[in-house]
Amino acid sequence: MNTLPKPLARVIESFEKLPGVGPKTAQRLAFYLLHVPQEELEDFADNLSNLKKNTVLCTICKNVAEKDPCPICSNPSRNQSIICVVEEPTDVISIERTGKFNGVYHVLHGAIDPLNNIGPDEIYIDDLLKRLRNATVPVAEIILANNPNMEGEATSMYIQKQLSGISGQLKQKVMVTRLAHGLPVGSDIEYADEVTLSRALEGRREY
Repeated sequence: MNTLPKPLARVIESFEKLPGVGPKTAQRLAFYLLHVPQEELEDFADNLSNLKKNTVLCTICKNVAEKDPCPICSNPSRNQSIICVVEEPTDVISIERTGKFNGVYHVLHGAIDPLNNIGPDEIYIDDLLKRLRNATVPVAEIILANNPNMEGEATSMYIQKQLSGISGQLKQKVMVTRLAHGLPVGSDIEYADEVTLSRALEGRREY
């Protein structure tokens, strides 16, 4: 018999739908919210309610922003001729934190994953190709910054193939590069997967 009040049970069920949140974590979060001041709880609810209402996808790069185009695409100091292709908006945040990249981005919102019925049409690959064809500033380089896993590799290979197919329609030749995924500091080679080791070898440099 469920002894939980219905409002609390519904909040727990909502938390359980979030990725990576199990039943016990969902219960802890729900009971935590039960004990915060009402004002804070209402602020939290308002923030959730406004999450989709006050955000848009940039029509150029598909990143999440408050206005269209996003601050990166509309920044005249960014190098529009270099596009870094990433899987998720969180990848943009990570790369921006480094302060080492001054180009622009294209967010795919996923990766090709046949096991989960995610094909090329479910992510923003076609939008990337259209962007290249219609670019007012010719694109000189595409950086494929997909995750170093099987899905990321499949996505990178598909994009490279598509880029080769439209090369004759572009204003100039586009160089395609990839991030050099190496071994994390402190890790053992014997525990590294094949993709990581392959990228570590490809990204090697003179010592």
